[in-house]
This record gives sequence, structure tokens and C-alpha cells, in this order.
Amino acid sequence: MKFNVPGMDCGHCTAAITKGIADVDPNATVQTDLATNTVTVASERSATEIAAAIKSAGYDSTLA
Repeated sequence: MKFNVPGMDCGHCTAAITKGIADVDPNATVQTDLATNTVTVASERSATEIAAAIKSAGYDSTLA
């Protein structure tokens, strides 16, 4: 699943988001792209759970 994450603009942002998702699903694969402000996640968790994890890291997101 892919999320648009406006405001994700540095390595600290990507690290916080990756950690937030890993806290919910340690087996998730997370790819971040600062150029397009997107986060692609392979996880058995639902999109709602992943969006909540991104939100808990301090970032809003929408499904792309």
C-alpha cells in the first residue's frame, strides 16, 4: 500500500515514520521517497492501522 505523506521532508521524518510502522508491524517492509512524499508499505496490517502508525509518528497521510 502507498501513502502520501505531506510534510515528510528529511531523514528524521522517514526514520520516525519507519519506526512508527515497525512498532505496529515489526515485519513490515517500508520504503520512503522524499522526492514524492510517499511511503510504500508491505504489511499484513490494514491500511487504517498503518495510517494510524504514521499519525502517531506525527504525520498526516492519505492512501495514494
